[in-house]
Amino acid sequence: MGNQSSRISDLLVQALDDLSQEDVKRFKDKLSHSAFEGKRTIPRGRLENADRIDTKNLLMEFYGGAAAVEVTINVLTQINHRDSAAKLRGESEKEIPLSQKSSELSAKAYRKKYKEDIKKKYKLIKDMNSRFGDKMLLNRRYTNLTIVDRPRQAKEREHEIMATGWRHAEVMTERASSAVTLATLYKPDEDGQTPQVVVLLGAAGIGKTMTARKIMYDWAAGELYKEKFDYVFYINCREVNFLNKQGSVADLMFKNWLHTNPPINHILMNPEKFLFIIDGLDELRFSFDQPEDDLCFDPWEKKSMEIILSSLFRKTVLPESYLMITTRPAALEKLEQCLECSRYAEILGFSEAEREEYFHKFFEMETQARQALQFVKANEILFTMCFVPFMCWIICTVVKQQLEKGENLTQTSKTVTGVYVLYLSSLVKPLSNDLKQNLHGNLRGLCSLAADGIWNQKILFEEEEIKKFGLDQENSLPLFLNENIFQKETDCECLYSFIHLSFQEFFAALLYVLEEDEAAIDSGTLGRNVKALLENYGNSKNYLMLTVRFLFGLLNEERMKDMQEKFRCKFSPAIKADLLEWVQANQETDLKTLPFAHEGIHQRHQLELFHCVYEMYEEDFAITALDHFTELKLNQNKFTQMDQMALSFCVKHCRSLESLCIYDCTFSLEDHEVGLPRLQKWLHQKHHEDKPKHSPIYLLCQALKDPYCKLKKLELCDCRLTAACGEDLASLVTKQTLVELNLAGNSLGDSGVKLLCEGLKRANCKLQKLDLKACKLSAAGCGELSSVLSTSQWLSHLNLSGNQLGALGIQLLCEGLKQPNCKLQRLVLRFCNLSGECFGDLSTVLSTSQHLTELDLSYNFSLGDVGVQLLCEGLKHANCHLQRLELEWCSLSAAACGFLSSGLSQALTELNLWGTKLRDAGMQLLCEGLAQPSCKVQQLLLGSCRLTAACCGDLASILRTSQFLTELELSDNKLGDSGVQLLCEGLKHPHCKLQKLGLGYCDLTAASCGDLSSILSTSQALMELVIKWNNLGDSGVQLLCDGLKYPTCRLQTLQLIGCRFTAACCGNLASVLSTNQTLTELILGEKTMDNSGVKQVCEGLTHPNCKLQKLGLSSVNVNEETQRELEAVKKRKPDMVIYVWKNW
Repeated sequence: MGNQSSRISDLLVQALDDLSQEDVKRFKDKLSHSAFEGKRTIPRGRLENADRIDTKNLLMEFYGGAAAVEVTINVLTQINHRDSAAKLRGESEKEIPLSQKSSELSAKAYRKKYKEDIKKKYKLIKDMNSRFGDKMLLNRRYTNLTIVDRPRQAKEREHEIMATGWRHAEVMTERASSAVTLATLYKPDEDGQTPQVVVLLGAAGIGKTMTARKIMYDWAAGELYKEKFDYVFYINCREVNFLNKQGSVADLMFKNWLHTNPPINHILMNPEKFLFIIDGLDELRFSFDQPEDDLCFDPWEKKSMEIILSSLFRKTVLPESYLMITTRPAALEKLEQCLECSRYAEILGFSEAEREEYFHKFFEMETQARQALQFVKANEILFTMCFVPFMCWIICTVVKQQLEKGENLTQTSKTVTGVYVLYLSSLVKPLSNDLKQNLHGNLRGLCSLAADGIWNQKILFEEEEIKKFGLDQENSLPLFLNENIFQKETDCECLYSFIHLSFQEFFAALLYVLEEDEAAIDSGTLGRNVKALLENYGNSKNYLMLTVRFLFGLLNEERMKDMQEKFRCKFSPAIKADLLEWVQANQETDLKTLPFAHEGIHQRHQLELFHCVYEMYEEDFAITALDHFTELKLNQNKFTQMDQMALSFCVKHCRSLESLCIYDCTFSLEDHEVGLPRLQKWLHQKHHEDKPKHSPIYLLCQALKDPYCKLKKLELCDCRLTAACGEDLASLVTKQTLVELNLAGNSLGDSGVKLLCEGLKRANCKLQKLDLKACKLSAAGCGELSSVLSTSQWLSHLNLSGNQLGALGIQLLCEGLKQPNCKLQRLVLRFCNLSGECFGDLSTVLSTSQHLTELDLSYNFSLGDVGVQLLCEGLKHANCHLQRLELEWCSLSAAACGFLSSGLSQALTELNLWGTKLRDAGMQLLCEGLAQPSCKVQQLLLGSCRLTAACCGDLASILRTSQFLTELELSDNKLGDSGVQLLCEGLKHPHCKLQKLGLGYCDLTAASCGDLSSILSTSQALMELVIKWNNLGDSGVQLLCDGLKYPTCRLQTLQLIGCRFTAACCGNLASVLSTNQTLTELILGEKTMDNSGVKQVCEGLTHPNCKLQKLGLSSVNVNEETQRELEAVKKRKPDMVIYVWKNW
């Protein structure tokens, strides 16, 4: 025994000798403050002056032998000397016989016992439909979820359950290839890096907590992370909010440990084998933005829970450990402030197969499961809602109750509110009469509690709050607890929550519908009127979204009558007028009048508005509420089935809607065959095998075909429409009010256009404008369109740009254009890869058509001299009525300019030659034609034609003599100051009629501004001058201002973007604004003018004589101070439009 004691003594001395003097002081300090199970604490006085040998002797005296070794290992671990602790344990295990070691269970035995306890704890779950005490096996209900390893964008992270869940359906299809399993979350990534932190994102109700519990159970059962982690710890953030006492990481790890004296120090020596599951981070009330000095580094150090968790997140304590954090997306920004995440994964919910699996697990009888599935699949809204696990549970519960009672499943409501009301009704129906008598008071109290929580963004309630709202009375709270509408937390005493946030939002909305009476509880919440709710909705960052939706849904008249009868409560429809006023006020917002407006936010708000109106599902209300909608624009949306139902319902009842423009949106398409029995499905497919798949725009087209719908213009651009939509579009174009249809950027193909043409050829089709740009048409499609052109008495505009039509396509098209019945006025064939051989047919059309007045052949780079020559033969014909010809970027040679010069007929008034590289020689030839008395050209666009000052004399001559030329565009030509001086000679002539001049990117300096200033002060015709991106500087702008101040100046629009001026000339601009009586539009946008320049301009804007209506600025010039000044200008002049562009 003596030899063993001596060996232990030597081991302790060796361990203490390995410490520095400072670490010895820390060791003694920690030793004097530590309490060990069944052992005395060494008095601080005896440790204060003790050296290493004295400390060893005190350890042996107070703890003796093996226990002294255990205590030393414990303290070494606490001061972060884990290597020394491990070394001491290893040496002691060699020296100390087994019989002398601690009688406590080995670490291995503890780990085994811990797993057994975890497995037992997480094996069972409480079904939300069950009574107290009733539990079911986790694996009997748990269904795998689809998880992807890339999170959605912030734009898509909505708090509201339904919208997020439905939108997940589209994400599932797009990103199915990136699906991962729980087992692979901690596997190395593509770069070979193993993530230490995994953030598991998911909307409310998507299954995050159930997944966390499943991980705990599978790990304990040896089915998950068996080799990766020795210990997995579950931390519930709801509970953490109410842990007011200080604690340590070690306390948090083993707070639910059922056995005393676990070998914590030995366990803490291997933190790389730990996994902490932190569930529900979004529910934490505190901030993670803790100072570095406040964080803990020792797993035994006692701190507040916010410090402990922040230290775990920021890896200052147990940095080798692994984390899994579950959170709703809304809290992601908060998390990113304190954590560099290794991997994000997102729970998307149930795939179609997983939904079916859930149904089969939920229903005990196979026949019921099949019946329920068939019903839900037939109702695409309900089936879509089942994508979110919690909604799947609600719908399964409602359907099961109806099946068990033998009720008709078709009674299940289409709207979200209807499903919730049906569920609540099923709980109230079986209550005794005594309980029903108290239902009104209990319901009001429950609604008050819910609303109070929503306003304060609170989901956990203490017992005092339960009492405050009168829910502590006998038979009141248990009613909802037993039925699990409102349940008591199992792990936190005296804490209550609704079983899901969406139920809290439902009851909060119900508060505003309940009629007030004398018995109403006096609370701050009841004092809130519906107007306050709606006013706060716009600034709520979505946390009131579902509450407002439910509010609309609850005000459905039939639903109110039904609820009054079942719940014995009086409902007040009075607030319906407030909702009506709110909808009408929101639709009247004019984006052009909003300073710094964000159009995307406004459009998403409009779609949410439609969801609200749809939720009420009352035709009369919808018609009245949406009566002011005349135009609707929706961009970059992924329309789910629910979005389409809401949009279609509202469009159908927008009786004043004339224009519907939908850009870059997708329409999800549920399989309409999915609910059919197998034989019937086969017969359906056999019968329809030659027909396109059901159209994704079917619902929208059905709404637009309503006889009361007066739509005139429909744009569905870049919406991924295919030939499957042709049939629906064909039936739509027969609507006599529809005169304009834009389908640009959709893959309709020849087969889709063929179907569309069937509708276009019908006598009741009145369509005038058709845009099929980039619709993947070929010559075959042109044959169909040619037939339409030869018969339609209404079609006047046709755009076929971006389609590879070929020579045959143009030939077929021209056959229709040459027919006497063809009424087409404008034909656009941009980017059609047309060559010279195509233009003989077009030339014939020009010489015969009595209606074609506009032809756009821009961006056909192979036009060539032959093509221009053929085209000009038609232009010169006496019967040619063409007024507008566009040949932008068609690369004309000097010879081609000669042909064109001779083809400037009396009818032609607009000629676009932008980017044709005429050069000075070509321009000289063109001017010969422009100088002819018969030439009537009014608009001439010559941008990017490689012109120089050499051609400006000829142009000046045209300006002096032409009685028709009113617009001349010369931007992006190297004219220089000398060229502009020559132009000004023509502009000064009293016969010059030019109203609009473009001189952007023309290599101008201040030297040309004197001449331009003279023109501004004298010309009675010039109204618009674009002189952007020239190096005018302050002196040049000041010279321009001198001309603008003349009373005879008639200029209305001036663009000075990128002219390199500073704040030094902004005083002159302000002076112009206070004196000029014609200038209505000023586009500055110069980065170098800085904020002081904007302030000077604002002084001119506020002058009583200022007539400016539109101002353009660069965001570089707008800080918080100048933005306030601009907003003050808007307040004084609300009609003024101020644009602030970011990318100048």
